[in-house]
Amino acid sequence: MADLIFARPDGQWFDFPPLKLAAMSGDTLLRPGKLDLMPLPPVATLTLLPTCAPVGFDPESGEYLQLDENPYKKKSEKVFAVAALLPQGYTRLYLPAATDSEELLPILGYTAVGVEKGRLVCAALPTDEPDRWDPRHFNGPELEGLVEKRLAEFPDNRVIRQLAKCSLEYGCFTAQNIFYRRWEGGLPASPACNAECLACLSLQPEDSCDSPQQRINFCPQAKELAEIGAAHLAQAKHAIVSFGQGCEGEPSLAFEVIAAAIAEMRRQTRRGLININTNAGHTRAIRALLEAGIDSLRVSMFSAVKEDYEAYHRPKDYAFEDVLASLRACREAGRPVALNLLAWPGFTDDPAQRDALIDLCREYKVRQIQMRNLNCDPRLMRPFCAGKSPVGMRMLLRQLSDALPDTDIGSYSKDLRRKAKKTPKPPQDAENEA
Repeated sequence: MADLIFARPDGQWFDFPPLKLAAMSGDTLLRPGKLDLMPLPPVATLTLLPTCAPVGFDPESGEYLQLDENPYKKKSEKVFAVAALLPQGYTRLYLPAATDSEELLPILGYTAVGVEKGRLVCAALPTDEPDRWDPRHFNGPELEGLVEKRLAEFPDNRVIRQLAKCSLEYGCFTAQNIFYRRWEGGLPASPACNAECLACLSLQPEDSCDSPQQRINFCPQAKELAEIGAAHLAQAKHAIVSFGQGCEGEPSLAFEVIAAAIAEMRRQTRRGLININTNAGHTRAIRALLEAGIDSLRVSMFSAVKEDYEAYHRPKDYAFEDVLASLRACREAGRPVALNLLAWPGFTDDPAQRDALIDLCREYKVRQIQMRNLNCDPRLMRPFCAGKSPVGMRMLLRQLSDALPDTDIGSYSKDLRRKAKKTPKPPQDAENEA
């Protein structure tokens, strides 16, 4: 049984064996089952939750107890809950057990973490082969030189300057791939957005927490996008270029520019895959991009239930029905679609959410579900989790795999024009003690 860990104000953490690791599914406290815990991935990091006290399970009383002060100090010292931040390729199963913060927490993917037999363990499951997105491939000592080289190649291109900022300041992997000339590279295209998602990474209200990164402040030209994209497609290994990055708004709002960029890229090379990451709410734009030759789409989705989708994404000038119309257009055009599923334990694994997601994937022939750990303060998710009866994220993954044999359940973008290798099913569910 894993032990609780806590952090001092300076970030130093300690384990506390008298209290055992507890976790949360939505707002429900529970004890993770044996199969819910895995060794903390080497590239994962730990963070304390400011002003949040840790909560653990007391095996003697059978109660969940809050730890407010450092038990190893004679003088009073506040302690804070600790969470793991997972790399891509791992799906969070449970949230940390902690009290609410006094202010909104930074936009991060908080995951339950503890100590078992002297090693850190977390409530997570690998859901894809992580090698291509392993952090060891990024932020290398050669990166700054590659950035300088590419900037010299395209001295007047604002897109490459933005990608340089994203690479060196934000550590964005898709931006860095442009400079490494490999795999999936990002092409930010739009500073505007037609939604106000609760946990938007690039734009938050003034009275909220800080955004992890700034949104681009210019409208790229087709020539700028095509110049960078064509070079990547022509030279990169397993080349993909993707419109729709974390440093921008909704790319389909710039569909005329993107369509022209696609035409120019394809005039120069037929190699590689051209993809767009989109909310798909602008159906006219999606149809235009299909006509322009976009190869695949990844559609971000918090929920396949209309009311929950619109409550989270808060669309400005479209509705959930427009997203479905875009999916229908993709199906009719024969273009593969992936869903970028923004997953939250205690909500996403509710049976009603699961069934709606399965129905949508079947209806629109979705080729892949990319699991994304939603980065958010748990307080913002509380209304969504109220009244839910979650089955557990690991059970959800297994049920999705069983119900959707032709849909890959993974974490990364793939060339969906070819049938992807099915991700192995997770092990059978272990019992959790609530």
